Amino acid sequence: MYFESPIKRRKTRQIMVGNVAVGGDAPISVQSMTNTETTDVEATVAQIKRIQDAGADIVRVSVPSMDAAEAFGAIRQKVSVPLVADIHFDYRIALRVADLGVDCLRINPGNIGREKRVQAVVEKARDLNIPIRIGVNAGSLEKDLQKKYGEPTPDALVESALRHVDFLDKYDFQNFKVSVKASDVFMAVAAYRKLATQIEQPLHLGITEAGGLRAGTVKSSVGLGMLLMDGIGDTIRVSLAADPVEEVKVGWDMLKSLKLRNKGINFIACPSCSRQNFDVIKTMNELETRLEDIKTPLDVAVIGCVVNGPGEAKEADIGLAGGTPKNLIYVGGEPRQKLEQENLVDNLERLIRQRADEKEAQVAEQEKNLIAKA
Repeated sequence: MYFESPIKRRKTRQIMVGNVAVGGDAPISVQSMTNTETTDVEATVAQIKRIQDAGADIVRVSVPSMDAAEAFGAIRQKVSVPLVADIHFDYRIALRVADLGVDCLRINPGNIGREKRVQAVVEKARDLNIPIRIGVNAGSLEKDLQKKYGEPTPDALVESALRHVDFLDKYDFQNFKVSVKASDVFMAVAAYRKLATQIEQPLHLGITEAGGLRAGTVKSSVGLGMLLMDGIGDTIRVSLAADPVEEVKVGWDMLKSLKLRNKGINFIACPSCSRQNFDVIKTMNELETRLEDIKTPLDVAVIGCVVNGPGEAKEADIGLAGGTPKNLIYVGGEPRQKLEQENLVDNLERLIRQRADEKEAQVAEQEKNLIAKA
C-alpha cells in the first residue's frame, strides 16, 4: 500500500478566480500562461484551449496594450477557463479588462505609478469582485529597495510584497493573493517561507525564468517541491521556456508525486536494464502519448523484469511485470493474464482503458449511492 501524503497545508483565506477556489481547503490549482500575441485572438484562443485540455485550472494572458485589452475581451468570450490578465505600467488597461470580464488582475503596484492610479484599479476590482495578484519579482524590484539591499534578496522580496499588502489594507481590500518569485531557488524558497508567516492570503508559487524544458523542470521541482512539502502554496505556475502545455504537465506531475492532487495516470516505471524482457522506454513513451486523454486517477506500473515487477504491479491498479516467454499483467493487485511481446502496447493500452472505465463507473455508483442516502 502506498503511503498517504504527510503534508499539512498552511491555512489561508480563500479567494475565487472565476469558478476556481484558491486557498483555504481548495485543491492546489495549476496555472500556465500564453505566449502568443494576445492581439492574435484566434491563435491565443487555440493555445488556451490546449492548455486547458492539458489540465490547467487557470490561464494567464499578457495584456501589454489597449489593443491587447480589446483582444482580451474577444478571447474571454471564446474560452471557459478562468483568465488572469497580466498588466504592467498602464492602469487603464486593468480598468478596461475588468469591464471585459477578467477573472483576476495580476499587477505589480510598484510599476503602475501614482497612488491614485493603483487606487482606481483596487476600487474597480472591489466593485466587480475581481481578485488581484500582487506579483513581486526579483528582476523588477523597486529602485529604493535595490538601493537599500544592494541586490535582490529574500528580505527585499518580502519587504516589497508587504509594502503592496499594506497598500491594499489601506483600502480595506483583502481579495488578493501574492507571489514573490526569483530565478534563484534558494532566494525564492526563503522569501516564500518568510512571507507565509506574515500574511494570511493565499500564495501563488513559481520559480521565475527557470529555464528550458529539462533544466526548468528540475529547478522548479526542487524549489516548489520544498515549499509544497512545507504546506506552502495554493496555486502554482511552472515557468518554462517551452510549450505552455508542458508547464501544465510538469505542474500536475509535481502535485501527483506529492499526493496533493490526483488526476490521470500515475506511471511507475523502471529505468530499464539488461534484465528487461521488453523495451520499457519505448513502451512508456507510447503509453504516455496514447493515454494523455485519461482523467481517471490510476496507478500503472510498467516494470521490465521479475526482480521488482511483481511487487510494484501488486500495488498498482494495473501492472505489467516482464517475463519470459510472456509478460504478466496484474489487475487490482492480482495476476490476471499473460501478454505476448507482439502487440504488447496495444494490448496494454486496451487493458488500462478498461480499468479506467471500471474505476470511473465505481466512482459514479458511489456518488449515486451517497446522493440516494442524502
